[in-house]
Amino acid sequence: MHHTRVSHLRRLVALSIPAVFAGFWGGACAQEYPAKPVHVYVGYSAGGAVDAVARTVGQALSQSMGQSFVIENKPGAGSNIAIKAAIDAPGDGYTLLMAANALAANMSLYQPMPFDAERDLAPIALVGRVPVVIAANANAPYGSIKDLIHAAQAKPNAISFASPGNGATPHMAMELFERAAGIQMQHVPYRGGAQALTDTIGGQVPLVAMNALEVAPHVKSGRLKVLAVLSVNRSPIFPDTPTIAESGFPGFEASVWYALMAPVSTPKTIVARLHEQVQRALQTKDVQDRMTQVGGEVAPGSIEMVASLLHSERVRYEKLVREANIKPN
Repeated sequence: MHHTRVSHLRRLVALSIPAVFAGFWGGACAQEYPAKPVHVYVGYSAGGAVDAVARTVGQALSQSMGQSFVIENKPGAGSNIAIKAAIDAPGDGYTLLMAANALAANMSLYQPMPFDAERDLAPIALVGRVPVVIAANANAPYGSIKDLIHAAQAKPNAISFASPGNGATPHMAMELFERAAGIQMQHVPYRGGAQALTDTIGGQVPLVAMNALEVAPHVKSGRLKVLAVLSVNRSPIFPDTPTIAESGFPGFEASVWYALMAPVSTPKTIVARLHEQVQRALQTKDVQDRMTQVGGEVAPGSIEMVASLLHSERVRYEKLVREANIKPN
């Protein structure tokens, strides 16, 4: 009896030692992390909204965590190049991804499915949202979103709008808006936002769908006017422009969201540490001011909230891509 109890005790001790060491090393990793610079991939060119948000968060994390957070721009394939590079990176916390809506949309937009974001990536934190806006050429005959809807109802498919490309978030936002408003317009896709804006300003296209940041300087100069902001709250850079909800579509929203992600094998201790640091950064005046400058607002919340947003957006885009038969550029 005594011998059985002793061997049982030995077995328990033997089993518990690896667990104790695993806990110790997991905790030690988190405490020592980061011991070298962290690379944050961005699937868009430098100077755009996602890049600006990544640099804002990276700078705040560099200050609070004592290591450089290096932003690496990897544009191309609708941000799939950066997403795949992040998925394939070692899960050690030294490669992260600043993702936007394309992370959810591209799973149904590109065939065969290039990745499964819910399976391949670990959410760290939602960072913020920037609304998509519908802007018109300064001389366009629409003074409000209601004017536009009436004109589009009178002549289906006669009014065209520019966007940064097929399947880009502003294009998807407009498709959702058309369905909500019961109208049909003609989509003119461009390869990026700069040319879409140039042609709208020049009058070749009367409307453009774009994130608030890229439209702002042209509204300031009087070359474009904003008809509606597709977000729940009014935009800090267009405080006088009504939201789409205020214009008769309660509950409608089409914002660009930004979330920090990591390869799925990244230790939970490191993910938790990064999450906590991002939450702290989002409470600082500096980060809040910088988000306002890009036309958005910070969006603190739990890790589960990011996972839930990614799933609901994936479902929403799947339905839209199928129904509207949207193909990428």
